[in-house]
Amino acid sequence: MRLVTYDSGRGPRAGLLAGSDAIVDIWDALGDPPRGEPSVSALLRSGRLAEARGLADAEPAARLGEAELLPPITDPGKIVCLGLNYRSHAEEAGLEAPEQPTIFAKFANALAAPGATVKLPSFSRKVDYEAEVAFVVGERCKDVPEAEALSKVAGYMLLNDLSARDFQFKTPQWMPGKVFDGAAPCGPALVTPDEAGPHDAIEIELRLNGEVMQHATTADLIHSVPALVAHLSLLMTLEPGDIVSTGTPAGVGSVRQPRVWLKPGDEIAISSPTLGTLETRLSG
Repeated sequence: MRLVTYDSGRGPRAGLLAGSDAIVDIWDALGDPPRGEPSVSALLRSGRLAEARGLADAEPAARLGEAELLPPITDPGKIVCLGLNYRSHAEEAGLEAPEQPTIFAKFANALAAPGATVKLPSFSRKVDYEAEVAFVVGERCKDVPEAEALSKVAGYMLLNDLSARDFQFKTPQWMPGKVFDGAAPCGPALVTPDEAGPHDAIEIELRLNGEVMQHATTADLIHSVPALVAHLSLLMTLEPGDIVSTGTPAGVGSVRQPRVWLKPGDEIAISSPTLGTLETRLSG
């Protein structure tokens, strides 16, 4: 399944992509909508994700060209990000692969929709791109054994961990460079594991103004998706709708010679054969 959050005039709603461009409104089709926002997170919290599988033939509520796509998860309780989690990226930075996952956080203000224009922060002149695969937690869990961890993953999506490098490295903690508004474009859809493919074989590529800058698969992750679920659920309770972004491969602008910093008018496209394409434009 490919789950989206869309707005066609009724506010943000959970949708199921059916065929090439049809959006089925999940809560209209299921009935008994939740209190509050009828979101994808609400679907996960309700335990009704499996029921959505039978909705592909339901009457579409909108078409992709008619509706505004929003971040697939609009209301995460947590956005946990991984640093230095690709062997290739650690090598290009001249650093040892970390024995323990290196984590930091973003917040909901950082979320940006597929196709969005993100304003570069006025305080930074060194903003970088980072193509990442993110997974979304499907059910509440704590202390999950690694062997059972994949059962807690609702699906995968693309995420661009935009990073103000000059502020990221002003302190030992990276968050000052990671939390500006729009610093986490994501989507275009939340793809369930059966369509996303094996957790260690998801391919991603980032193009900046048409030029390939990053290309890798999740086989290069230092700490795999099941290992991350196990580790993070040891540290904290994970909740439905929590986003975990798994890190970026080699090719970031900050280690290139010459350096590559994002500027107004730049266009970024992150693509994956199974997860789709996430496009973002930068403005000043």
